Amino acid sequence: MPKYFYTAKSFSGEGKSGILETKDEHQLASILRQEGYILISANLERGKKRFEFSLPSFGGVSLTEKMMFTRNLRIMIAAGISLPRALETLALQSKSKKFEKALINIAEEIAKGKSFSDALTSHSNIFSELFISMVKVGEEAGTLEDVLKVLTNQMEREYELKSRVKGAMIYPAVIISAMIGIGILMLIVVIPKLAQTFQELNIELPPTTRFVIALGNFLAQKWFVVLILGLLLAILLRIILKTKAGKRIADFLTLRMPIISPIIRKTNSASTVRTLSSLITSGVPIVRSLEIVSGAVENVYFQESLEAASEKVKKGSKLSEALRPSQGLYSPTVIQMIEIGEETGETSTILAKLADFYEEEVANATKNLSSVIEPVLMLLIGAAVGFFAVSMIQPIYGMLGAIK
Repeated sequence: MPKYFYTAKSFSGEGKSGILETKDEHQLASILRQEGYILISANLERGKKRFEFSLPSFGGVSLTEKMMFTRNLRIMIAAGISLPRALETLALQSKSKKFEKALINIAEEIAKGKSFSDALTSHSNIFSELFISMVKVGEEAGTLEDVLKVLTNQMEREYELKSRVKGAMIYPAVIISAMIGIGILMLIVVIPKLAQTFQELNIELPPTTRFVIALGNFLAQKWFVVLILGLLLAILLRIILKTKAGKRIADFLTLRMPIISPIIRKTNSASTVRTLSSLITSGVPIVRSLEIVSGAVENVYFQESLEAASEKVKKGSKLSEALRPSQGLYSPTVIQMIEIGEETGETSTILAKLADFYEEEVANATKNLSSVIEPVLMLLIGAAVGFFAVSMIQPIYGMLGAIK
């Protein structure tokens, strides 16, 4: 029998929701009527297939969907809609099946008497510690609507920041992919024909030409081996990057790369001060805020600097003093502005303005990234084309010289 997710109300106006397995909606309405409830809405729950294959790494909830959920939830709460009903409505609007199930479960937990933040804790794989902590503060202070507004703003800025960085990487990624694709096509199609010509003419080939011909023949005959090795290498790299040692090495390299390093530092700095500002504004204590932010930033070295700062602040140090040893990560401007904020008592406001500044810096850096990377790409493409051209033309010139 099909399962229905329903919402109902008692004659006294008390709301109820849940999932029931019934023959049809009429039977569902009859069962609820016997319990003293009137059926308001019923939606057929998506049935599970006999066999399901899913990849957990691709089954997450996107930042865009969480951002839209937070924005809509704030509007619904401001309109006076009860939290369980708002969650149920938003669950039905969700495009992600995983997110839909999570929201329904949260609504059910709240209906049973749990607080919103406690219900969110069961879904920490979807909602970050930052989100849960701020919701908890909003519940305790009675400012949930304001907290959701801050969270929406936080997510919008995070989304804009990531979109700018990703957008700047599209151009070089397309050029490099096209270069590799054309190179492989030449090796598979053109090089074997030239190799056959050289063999018929019995020409002595230089080492570079022999290397190119051997590579072309290998790709033409055993392309599937290269494809399998490429997939295995990609999986291995992904596994390594998930380990602590692998993540540390990757973060170390990105912080040392000439063109990428400034963008990485500014992006992490912007994320740090924006999140810290949001938490302090919501009333989260500074030590707890630092602990939460350390789990929110992506770079290991920024995480460690914030964890160390949290310990120092816990012992009585000021935040500016606690971050001073990490000047290799944060610019002197960040530390000086935090120091001014501590002196004036406007730390959260100054951090928000500082985040705006760094986000603008990232925007400018990503705009100029294409113009910086383009000459480097042209040099790489020129070097690759030149190597192949010289390797294949050199034997022809040698043959012509021998004929003279």
